[in-house]
Amino acid sequence: MTAAPSTTSPSPTVPAPAGGPGGTGSRGSLGPVGLVLAGGVSVQFGGALAVTLMPRAGAPGVVALRLLAAAIVLLVFCRPRLRGHSRTDWGTVIVFGVAMGAMNGLFYEALARIPLGAAVTLEVLGPLTLSVLASRRAINVLWACLALAGVFLLGGGGFGNLDPTGVAFALGAGAMWAAYIVFSARTGRRFPQADGLALAMAVAALLFLPIGIADAGSRLLDPTTVALGSAVALLSSVLPYTLELLALRRLPASTFAVLMSLEPAIAATAGFLVLGQALSATEAAAIGLVIAASIGAVRTQMGRNKTPQAPVSP
Repeated sequence: MTAAPSTTSPSPTVPAPAGGPGGTGSRGSLGPVGLVLAGGVSVQFGGALAVTLMPRAGAPGVVALRLLAAAIVLLVFCRPRLRGHSRTDWGTVIVFGVAMGAMNGLFYEALARIPLGAAVTLEVLGPLTLSVLASRRAINVLWACLALAGVFLLGGGGFGNLDPTGVAFALGAGAMWAAYIVFSARTGRRFPQADGLALAMAVAALLFLPIGIADAGSRLLDPTTVALGSAVALLSSVLPYTLELLALRRLPASTFAVLMSLEPAIAATAGFLVLGQALSATEAAAIGLVIAASIGAVRTQMGRNKTPQAPVSP
């Protein structure tokens, strides 16, 4: 297994995937970029589906169902090894699980109060801030600033008409998203395959299940609610978290964080297709800025890969 890059000191090159051939150029970059984009599409359409489920189970209930179903699926398929890990390993995976649970809980509380596009727009400020702090190249700061401009344009230039509690929840979710990026990379270094993700998901589910039961009660046992909650778990947790964890092993966290700026655009598309939320001309222009920033980040990373790479230890 190749090591995931550090978020505080981005690696100068992108390592090849474990077991695969090394190399440079676009093929090595487009693989992890494709994983990130696929994860973004999955999580935003899962979020749109979750909005339709909230009247049945409430925000805490939806989060509890999502995390529990995802934990069961990942534990069954990954069968993570529990022995042979250090205290630091367990500490990392526990913090990863806490960040994951908090990110989900805060975001769904935001969705209960403000529109999907606005919630994601505010949430993405966390990864963008991480990108600026983690990057040591001026060009990455430029892409982050361009994406940030698109984010605010997508929010209509201001958020004064939104529920302030919902805004606070979305900003808190963004902070936890940044923590998720950091500890996802660290977990990927310490655990093989998706074992660390499965264990972290179990931690998140155990922490949030009592909250969901206290809020939703017997509504969590309704068969339709369980089925929809399982679908949300697959779309919003199992697929995107696995894809992103794999991508973080091959992309610097700063580049990954800028790519996360695509989330408002994907959320706006999901909101239109699933929830019937139409896009204005201003929102379309904002999406263009965000996409331009993401393309710039990808091209910057591909340019770095044209230089010779040092071998990566397994």
